[in-house]
Amino acid sequence: MKLEPVIGLEIHVQLKTKSKMFCGCSNRGEFEAPNATICPVCTGQPGVLPVINKEAIKMGVLASLALNCKINEHSKFDRKHYFYPDLPKGYQISQFDLPVGEKGFLEIDVPTKEGIRTARVGITRLHMEEDAAKNTHSDDKTATLVDYNRGGTPLAEIVSEPDIKSPQEAKIFLQELRKIMRYLGVSDADMEKGQLRCDANISMREYVEGAAPDENWAIQLNPKTEIKNINSFRAVERALEYEIARQTKHWEETGSPNTVQATRGWDDTKGVTTEQRTKEGSSDYRYFPEPDLPPMELVEIRDKQKEMLPELPRARKYRFMDQYGFSMADAEILTDDPYKAEYTERALSELVSWLLSLPEIEGTETEIWDNYGEKMAKLYSGWFINKLGGIMAQNAIDIRILKITPENFAEFITLVYENKISGPNALKLLELMIGAGGDPSQLLDEHDLGAMKEDKDEMDKIIEKVINEHQVAVSDYKAGKQTAIMFLIGQVMKESKGKANPETAKEMLIEKLEK
Repeated sequence: MKLEPVIGLEIHVQLKTKSKMFCGCSNRGEFEAPNATICPVCTGQPGVLPVINKEAIKMGVLASLALNCKINEHSKFDRKHYFYPDLPKGYQISQFDLPVGEKGFLEIDVPTKEGIRTARVGITRLHMEEDAAKNTHSDDKTATLVDYNRGGTPLAEIVSEPDIKSPQEAKIFLQELRKIMRYLGVSDADMEKGQLRCDANISMREYVEGAAPDENWAIQLNPKTEIKNINSFRAVERALEYEIARQTKHWEETGSPNTVQATRGWDDTKGVTTEQRTKEGSSDYRYFPEPDLPPMELVEIRDKQKEMLPELPRARKYRFMDQYGFSMADAEILTDDPYKAEYTERALSELVSWLLSLPEIEGTETEIWDNYGEKMAKLYSGWFINKLGGIMAQNAIDIRILKITPENFAEFITLVYENKISGPNALKLLELMIGAGGDPSQLLDEHDLGAMKEDKDEMDKIIEKVINEHQVAVSDYKAGKQTAIMFLIGQVMKESKGKANPETAKEMLIEKLEK
């Protein structure tokens, strides 16, 4: 019997408003002492009334539109009842039957053996609610400390349809969702800081051989297991992989799927899920309309937020591929972050202008980029992603505080493109620019990093010296060891203080060695 997983996700996104969802307390409590950003409203004191944060609603509507949701013109808040120490009122203000947005979808690109497959995952709803406080348990398990700074933080809860077909798809879906939230500016969506939290729902069912995918996907679902305590993209994938194996084993041993909905917690250290409790249903929460808040009319907000929608990451990725000639892998990295994508746009605009200004290059902008753009795009992505990105990661430098402007980085790329600087010295120049910023051409002259002028006599002297001083490598090359040539090129670069053109050095070495 062949089984297949049925996966859906519930994602909580912390919105980065200035104040909390229903009171005027700062929404920056994570940077303050415990219980410093609280008031009678967010701690549930008697006799106080909540007030809706309009900015949070705007963000929720914008996120719903980005997820292709239908915006409910009439929406309202509801009380969701449950008892827990982090919920001082004994209920959470959430939304039940009239969420801000519903019936949307998100398309993602899933790698397969055959190439890239586009998967469409339905979005059941996006609703607004307040976050709970934060519990911290003592090491000896004898006490629990409660910090109410987080209580009342605006949340957008996004619920997917059970359309996800693998742990890999679940991870990609979550990563794409994070990109969208960042592009919209509604959340930093950092999982490590709890700004993006995910619960995964999974069940198994029998795969019907020969059924069309849509037909098979419509088969009755079995009771699901909800997995909590997932705090990274990798953990989402690992937790689902473990749960697939566990539920498959249960089915094979008992001859039937799970019969009761349950909640399990993910233990990232042990790599297992453990049972926590039987899963609640909506009736357990005793929802009813929030009497202290008026219903919301969202038509005006919806229409205004439609005009605020930016180009979203997936669309930008495909535009980068079509317009600039980047590979999908490079375009994925360059558009992963809105600031990185904007940096690239500005740098490439400079590079296009530079190409157009060259007297020896003729044609329209499109023709010129068609002829020279692929080389320029490869050069840019290689230096930006691998070299600059590596140095930034090593030194924990965010692109928003990078001292190299997009215009200066574009000029740096032109120096490499025209062979005015060799690879090793280009890396030195890049490190200088990261440290101090500034004009790359000026730094090139100040630190004498420019490539050697085409002086054949000078290169001949260097080549002869290297050959005479490294006879073992010369013998190795003549014996058929091609790697020896790389050693000799390295010695030429060393003798020239990094100024020689490696390609020229290779050609001259081979010419002399094969005489």
